[in-house]
Amino acid sequence: MSAARSLTQDRRDRVTTTVIVFAKAPVPGLAKTRLAPALGAAGAAALAQRMLHHALAQAQAAGVGPVELCAAPDATHPALQAAAAEHGASLTEQGSGDLGLRMHRAFARSLMHPGHALLIGTDAPALDASVLRQASRALQDHDVVFVPALDGGYALVGQRRADPRWFSDMSWSHARVMEDTRARLRAAGVRWAELEPVADVDEPGDLVHLPPGWLDGLDVSSRTPGKRP
Repeated sequence: MSAARSLTQDRRDRVTTTVIVFAKAPVPGLAKTRLAPALGAAGAAALAQRMLHHALAQAQAAGVGPVELCAAPDATHPALQAAAAEHGASLTEQGSGDLGLRMHRAFARSLMHPGHALLIGTDAPALDASVLRQASRALQDHDVVFVPALDGGYALVGQRRADPRWFSDMSWSHARVMEDTRARLRAAGVRWAELEPVADVDEPGDLVHLPPGWLDGLDVSSRTPGKRP
C-alpha cells in the first residue's frame, strides 16, 4: 500500500460515527403498545425498557463514536435520564412532526459536526455492536447505509450528510417503506449500502425473535385473556 493510500485509510479510520438511538419513554400505554395484547401494558413497557438498555449498550460497545439517546415525547422521564446516564449517552429530544421530520432533524443536528451518523430504534435486538460497526464502515464508501427490516421497513439508516430526501413526505409503517426508499435513492443517483435484514419486534407474532430469556420476569399479569407471550 502506498504512503498516500495508507494516510487516506488512516483518516477514514479516524472518522467518528455518532449512533443515535430513537426511543419512547418506557411507559405503559405509550411504549410497545402493539405488544399489549400479548404482554399487557405493563409487560410491554417493561420489555421496551429492556430493549432500550440493549440498544444503548450495543451502541456503546460498537465503539464507533458518541451515543445519543433521542427521546420522545420529551427527555424528562426518569427512565430515559437514567438509561442515558448508565450508558454514557447524551440525551436529546425528537421534537414534533412525523417520523421522517424527526429523523432528519436528528441527523441535521448530529452532522453539523465532523463525522457520520447512524440512527436506530430499539425494536431490533439483532442490531448488535458488530452490525453497527459494519454500518459505520459502509459509510466510508457510500452516502447512505441501511439495515432493512424483515417487515419491509428498515431498522437502521446512516448518512454522511443530512439529506431529507429519504424522509420527507414518506408514508410510514407499511410493508413497502424500504422499497419506496430504494426508488428515491435510485432516482437521486446516490451510492447506498444495505446490510443483512433483521427482525423488528412490533407485534405479538414477532416475540419469537427475542433472545432467550428476554421475557423472563416481565409483569404480564394484565395481558388480554387468552393471549400468551
